[in-house]
Parts: sequence; structure tokens; C-alpha cells
Amino acid sequence: MKGTHVLNHQTVEGLHALKLPAMAAGLAEQDASAAHQALSFEERLGLLVDRELTEREDRRRERYLKTAKLRTNAVIEDVDFRRRRGLERAVILSLAESAWVRNHHNVAVVGPTGVGKTFLACALANAAIRRGHTALYLRAPRMLDELALARVDGRFGRLTASWARIDVVVIDDYLLRPLTADQAADVLEVIEDRAGLRSTIITSQLPISLWHEAMGEPTVADAVLDRVLQNLHRIELEGESMRRPEGTPKAPGDADHDRARAKGASSSPAPDAAGTGKPR
Repeated sequence: MKGTHVLNHQTVEGLHALKLPAMAAGLAEQDASAAHQALSFEERLGLLVDRELTEREDRRRERYLKTAKLRTNAVIEDVDFRRRRGLERAVILSLAESAWVRNHHNVAVVGPTGVGKTFLACALANAAIRRGHTALYLRAPRMLDELALARVDGRFGRLTASWARIDVVVIDDYLLRPLTADQAADVLEVIEDRAGLRSTIITSQLPISLWHEAMGEPTVADAVLDRVLQNLHRIELEGESMRRPEGTPKAPGDADHDRARAKGASSSPAPDAAGTGKPR
């Protein structure tokens, strides 16, 4: 019995040396458990392997969540489908399976302020992380500032290359204000690196039909939209701000946005032959 204990201790140390800490902990627990002694070698080994795989997956998920820097710790299970804001449960639960990430599609979440665009975008990114994908949250105004600074100090290529390796990039609050020519060109570089290779989630208060105008330079806007609108999953939210209790009066700015949405709907460009809705 003493010899078996010494042998198991040596095995535990060997597992730690091989960087298999979960298997080492599991073996020590099995050694102290009478119930495990009745199991066959194959059964005990299977339990150890399962434990190691599970704990590695948990550590990977924690690491991906930390590096993603999501704005909120949102999860799909906490999405509120009760409020009337144009959110379809079946569509969101389908997107949560992350097939769109594996297929390198994009998602756009648009709607007035406070309806939960950022929460939903982060929840979808979180769901992708659960399924083994990397993610990164970028707030559009700060992203544009970082790109401009990177151009000055020579980091632009390295910065965009690092973003291009991320499976899902969230660009939040896109087009809060019209873009300058340089900003539009920088956005094109980011989108070009990802088109057909990675996935992007974009949130915006502007209806998609108004994005072309807000991006300024028509040629660059055409190029960006051509890449973004291809294989795009659209989530168009509406209703009152989630930050206010239900039934409270609208803020003046909400009415302004409603008029902008109506204007966008009336001037929405006709879809192209591929059905992408790209302005012509």
C-alpha cells in the first residue's frame, strides 16, 4: 500500500511537470477515494482526461473573456425578450449558436440610444467565446483615435494586423458623428482585413440606409458597405430606452431619432442584384 502511495505521488509530480494540473489533482482525489478504487483503469483514466479537458476549456474561456475587454458581462440568457423593441427570440438564439462566426458573416445592431445594442453585441461576442472563438470590443470613437495615433507613430500595420486575427470584433457606437476622409479610409482598412475571413459586430444609432452618407467619401463608403453588407445579419431595435422604467415619457432626442429612422426608410436605396442593399 505504501509502495502504491509513493508511486502515485511520483505520478502526480510527473503530471504537474507535463503541465497537466487537473489530471494531477484528479489522481490525488482518486487515490483518497474508496469509490474510485472499484473502477477499472480505463474508467479512471477517462475521468482524469475529461477533467483536464474541462479545466483547460474553462481557463481558455476565462483568458478569452479577459482579452476581449467586453463593455459588459452580458450573456444571451440575460437578454430581455419581454419588452417590445423588435427583438426576435428565435433569431437571437440562432445567432448565439455562432454559426455566423464560423461562416465569417457580420452582424449589425441598430436602433435608438438605450435599447440594448451594446448589451446584445457583447452577449453575442460572449456566446462566440464560449464556443472557442476570440473576440475584442472596440468603441468606434476610441478606435478611430487609436488608428490615427498609430498612423503617426508607425504602429498602424501592426495594430490592424492584430485586430485582423480576432475572430469577432465588436465596433460599438459606429457613426456617432460623420467620418472625416482619413477616418473613413482607416475604417476601410479594418473592414478589408476582415471581409470574408473574420466576423464583425457593428452597433449604431443610425439606420443602415444612412451609413453611406455619414461615411463621407462616396468611393470609400461604397467599398466599406460592399464588404460589411455581404452576408449581414441585421437586428433593428426600436422602442424606449431600457435605462428608463417602462411607461415613462420619451426624451426629446428619441423623437429626433424616430424622424431620422423614418427619413432613412423613405430614402432607403434599392437592393443590388445580390440583395445586399449596397448604395449605387
